[in-house]
Amino acid sequence: MTALLLLIVYCSLIVVVSLAGGRLSSLLKMTHLRTQMLMSGVGGLMLGIAMLHLLPHATETLGSASKSGIGALAGLVVMFLLVRLFHTHDHSGPVDEDRENSTSSTEEAGHHSCSHGHHHDDGDTTKGVSWFGLFFGLLLHTLVDGIALSASVVAEFDHGAWLSLGGVGTFLAVALHKPLDAFAITSVMKRQNWSTRAQWIANIVFSMACPVGALAFYFGVTGLVDSSALLGWGLAISAGFFIGIALADLLPEVSFHDHDRGKLTVAFLFGIGIAVGVENLPGHSHSHAQFPGDHDTHEHVEHDHSDHEHADVSD
Repeated sequence: MTALLLLIVYCSLIVVVSLAGGRLSSLLKMTHLRTQMLMSGVGGLMLGIAMLHLLPHATETLGSASKSGIGALAGLVVMFLLVRLFHTHDHSGPVDEDRENSTSSTEEAGHHSCSHGHHHDDGDTTKGVSWFGLFFGLLLHTLVDGIALSASVVAEFDHGAWLSLGGVGTFLAVALHKPLDAFAITSVMKRQNWSTRAQWIANIVFSMACPVGALAFYFGVTGLVDSSALLGWGLAISAGFFIGIALADLLPEVSFHDHDRGKLTVAFLFGIGIAVGVENLPGHSHSHAQFPGDHDTHEHVEHDHSDHEHADVSD
């Protein structure tokens, strides 16, 4: 399997889960607790992948911890601004009440439902631009998710990835996150009385954003002379995006809740545990000899070294 074929397989699976996410409430009973548990777990996974996978690869590819940090900071700031500007995400509903909380008082249930309502206006049930703002913001950062996925596949594929599954950790983070995004878009559209057909169209367009970003970056990296620099910056900026998504969007919604703290914390740590496990799969290593575009340089270094040894022998 080539890196391109693997990337296509990943993208195809992400399209499937994104389309399913748009109809998540009809496929699965999405209780308030289940939604928050999923958000907490994905938040931990994205942090783990950013810190243990994307940043180390970026530093190694760029050959500079400073450049890697600058790229990550830029990605984090851009993600934060996207969240502030487009109010991504709205994961508040529609969800069913948890059975275990069915005996809670009306006041407590109200607290649960409004404690994370800062992302939307429930009173807005008319067609407007709010759904499109959410859609556009999520579309932009989904394009970057595609870039992160492509960069991970290219960086890992030929360097000892477990079962040649380069970028599997980034794939898991994106694949688990996309259903939440698609669910957010269709939920807001449903509240604003958009038709099921319109919701499907928006969901299909959104689902294609990740493959577009991934394939565009892949062909950009493989088609440019200085591909290692582009790959390194892509990894660093993607790390910043992942950190921004987790810290500025997913985890704040979870942290606002006073209930189920233990369960949400366990889910968060479980997500980090998955990232740690992925980074310790057999054959995985950050000590790569070269990256795309570095072949000639590597050969040149070896040639100089052998010439030096030959001169020593002659002396």
